[in-house]
Amino acid sequence: MLLGASLLGVLLFSKLVLKLPWTQVGFSLLLLYLGSGGWRFIRIFIKTIRRDVFGGMVLLKVKVKVRRYLRQRRTVPILFASTVQRHPDKTALIFEGTDTHWTFRQLDDYSNSVANFLQARGLASGDVAALFMENRNEFVGLWLGMAKLGVEAALINTNLRRDALRHCLTTSRARALIFGSEMTPAVFEIHASLDPSLSLFCSGPWEPSSVPASTEHLDPLLEDAPKHLPGRPDKGFTDKLFYIYTSGTTGLPKAAIVVHSRYYRMASLVYYGFRMRPSDIIYDCLPLYHSAGNIVGIGQCLLHGMTVVIRKKFSASRFWDDCIKYNCTIVQYIGELCRYLLNQPPREAETRHQVRMALGNGLRQSIWTEFSSRFNIPQVAEFYGATECNCSLGNFDGQVGACGFNSRILSSVYPIRLVRVNEDTMELIRGPNGVCLPCQPGEPGQLVGRIIQQDPLRRFDGYLNQGANNKKIAKDVFKQGDQAYLTGDVLVMDELGYLYFRDRTGDTFRWKGENVSTTEVEGILSRLLDMADVAVYGVEVPGTEGRAGMAAVANPAGSCDLEHFAQLLEKELPLYARPIFLRLLPELHKTGTFKFQKTELRKEGFDPAVVKDPLFYLDARKGRYVRLDQEAYTRIQAGEEKL
Repeated sequence: MLLGASLLGVLLFSKLVLKLPWTQVGFSLLLLYLGSGGWRFIRIFIKTIRRDVFGGMVLLKVKVKVRRYLRQRRTVPILFASTVQRHPDKTALIFEGTDTHWTFRQLDDYSNSVANFLQARGLASGDVAALFMENRNEFVGLWLGMAKLGVEAALINTNLRRDALRHCLTTSRARALIFGSEMTPAVFEIHASLDPSLSLFCSGPWEPSSVPASTEHLDPLLEDAPKHLPGRPDKGFTDKLFYIYTSGTTGLPKAAIVVHSRYYRMASLVYYGFRMRPSDIIYDCLPLYHSAGNIVGIGQCLLHGMTVVIRKKFSASRFWDDCIKYNCTIVQYIGELCRYLLNQPPREAETRHQVRMALGNGLRQSIWTEFSSRFNIPQVAEFYGATECNCSLGNFDGQVGACGFNSRILSSVYPIRLVRVNEDTMELIRGPNGVCLPCQPGEPGQLVGRIIQQDPLRRFDGYLNQGANNKKIAKDVFKQGDQAYLTGDVLVMDELGYLYFRDRTGDTFRWKGENVSTTEVEGILSRLLDMADVAVYGVEVPGTEGRAGMAAVANPAGSCDLEHFAQLLEKELPLYARPIFLRLLPELHKTGTFKFQKTELRKEGFDPAVVKDPLFYLDARKGRYVRLDQEAYTRIQAGEEKL
């Protein structure tokens, strides 16, 4: 602003007072501009204009299609029908576990059967059906069939048990639960406390004696169901498609709402931004109850006609063999997965594949180049975006370590921003006018995205629990009177506008590719430890992705049956949520509002040279907590101890 005013003043003075010719005026303005730091803008312009134009064209292309589909009231099933018409006999899905191949026609028929069957059982548009199943082709056909009827699928994380599982089923108000036979023990545990009106259907190998009473075997019922397309429900592009459960600061999993336009936007920005092709074959070993596996991966099949290879679970030893067997050209990853692959001994298969792109998020800068060069992958397609966020990012030109970019030339085209936060409380820092302060290049800040509910690309669909929405929305962020979505993630931007992930804020951290809610874990640990004060937080461990869980426990007596405690944790918490480290201390310090003061605990970490309280770590081989001494600490730091 000041530079612009100065240039204008020089222009008026040179022309009106000194009456210089235009050539001299222009030369004077150029010298002033460059002398005032304008050369930096020119440098940024030259280095980023190609990237920014391409990103702008991708955004414009998706925006035009979104607006057209909005007018035409398209939905994901309608867009899928167009894909089926283009190539009905092309392979759509391959399940690696049984080598089962489904064509687009077969996927269409199966999903029609699902829709007709559920309709015959009384489900209608707007109802909810829960899906609790490991990865396989049927998973896709089931939620797609529900969508054809207008039924909203609640996609349940297969790691959830007991209270968390019951909570998901209850809050979704599901009228039916379809579960894979492999999930029978988990369903059996909570069956007695479920609503008796909840219909239960089991898919997979059938053992009548092992499933809860009143459960029906789904597979033969679908075989007998009609294959014709059911009547179109009264659904539009911004209506609900399904729910994805995500851990957050409220403790128990929250149901994030995914509408049809969001599904299309997430899949298409990735497709066009990373220059994918309909002939590509994707290797998808990520869980289909998450957006990365189900939207970014499966979305390329349903919307763009690509073949997707589904694996039940990631296997580092079989990864490249699968890619060779199915001629995969794109592999999906999360950061932790890449590290597991690098830890494997070198083998011939890792360079004999045809993979040209690795697509995902969370690849650390420290292993980025090694991952790309060792496995001979020309393009690393790193992106950023939570299920519910409105500020997705894409690293379209392969800048090492970056998760995306925002134009420094025309930053308002894509209204996202890094805003300053208090590092201890993570509260937004505001200026005298009450508006959030933007970060400068090199300054860490929380990523936010302006909310414009009328724009499908900028809207925030939120959660089923309206109370949870308030914690993700801030006012007066870009300007007074506006609203913005709070990602809860701290990023940093460089001079060219590339954005790099720094950390997660709030009461959530990421471990083993999953978000861990400290509030939820604290509640369970406190209950198991006779309501002792417990503070849970994430700590960095060299050579690992995310943060390992650590629990500080108020234990004045200084004694605890840790072997029994570990056994209880196996029943109460999924593997990724169990604390890796324990710290027993006389008392936990709290704030005036009775919140645990975790800042110092995080800083001290698990170094026995710093922490004088008793420390323990979860020995993966022994399955119990053992004392963490200096020798064990050294092994962990060197990556010699499996966590």
